Amino acid sequence: MEDKNNILEVNNLKQYFPIRSGVFQHVTGYVKAVDGVSFNIKRGETLGVVGESGCGKSTLGRSIMRLYNMTSGQVLFNHEDISRLNHHQLRQKRLQMQMVFQDPYSSLDPRMTVGQIISEALVDHRLGSKEQIHKRVLDTMNLCGLPSYYINRYPHEFSGGQRQRIGIARSLAVDPSFIICDEPVSALDVSIQSQIINLLSDLQKEKDLSYMFISHDLSVVEYISNRVAVMYLGNFVEMAPKDELYNNPLHPYTKALLSAIPVPDPKSKHNRIILKGDLPSPANPPSGCKFRTRCPIACEQCAKKIPEYRNVGNDHFVACPFAKPNV
Repeated sequence: MEDKNNILEVNNLKQYFPIRSGVFQHVTGYVKAVDGVSFNIKRGETLGVVGESGCGKSTLGRSIMRLYNMTSGQVLFNHEDISRLNHHQLRQKRLQMQMVFQDPYSSLDPRMTVGQIISEALVDHRLGSKEQIHKRVLDTMNLCGLPSYYINRYPHEFSGGQRQRIGIARSLAVDPSFIICDEPVSALDVSIQSQIINLLSDLQKEKDLSYMFISHDLSVVEYISNRVAVMYLGNFVEMAPKDELYNNPLHPYTKALLSAIPVPDPKSKHNRIILKGDLPSPANPPSGCKFRTRCPIACEQCAKKIPEYRNVGNDHFVACPFAKPNV
């Protein structure tokens, strides 16, 4: 049943990349970067997506934006299937959905000034006269904490935090309603991270934005998110409201991730869960439950059957037959 409060609905999204070998480059297999993910994001909400490097978080974000053409599945933005849009329709739709990229150094064109970077989409889509666009750029810069005299400077003149503010300003210039933040603070110092997170939170309240916040830092995700999804090897293994997930983790992988969060009290006893083995290859994932090769409670059943991703109550979804909610 369609929920009018949802700004984004993702249904069984798959993103496979072909593996080619030999003289004739025949396809010999596929890297299953995203392997059947379903979720929704409500208006004004932030969904945090966490997991180890290589689990498919960034690929998921780029597939939703159609920077990659998805292998299969459905993405509904404002109840419109964007996977079926042609190039012209997609260009118009991207005014409403934007992306802030991970690396503030490589995501900005070094040959363009700050003003040109922020105004590029406005000029390209002819969203106002030259004077109107200039005013909009200055207003957006002010909103993102960038002084107006930065407008004629180049990216190499700025620190990482300032560059990320420029990247955020670029995404906000076209007045979107939904932004995918792909690890926007991972390349920044801790002190700058808090400034960017606070900026994103303030902008969300001021402009009623919806975020999909991708990160491997669980403490950052806890601060900014309303709900949190845990991703492992192309699939969501657990998703729940923030407090529910952090206070009552059910999946063994989630428990291991949460145990790795540093505790500021040196006297506090901290039971760290160390996972055995390495992350399997998405080109050749284990049968049944993909986490079973590293799971401390795995049994024979786990190798034979893909676990059902089910709701155990309190909007808490988990993909593990042995996960039982605390009563």
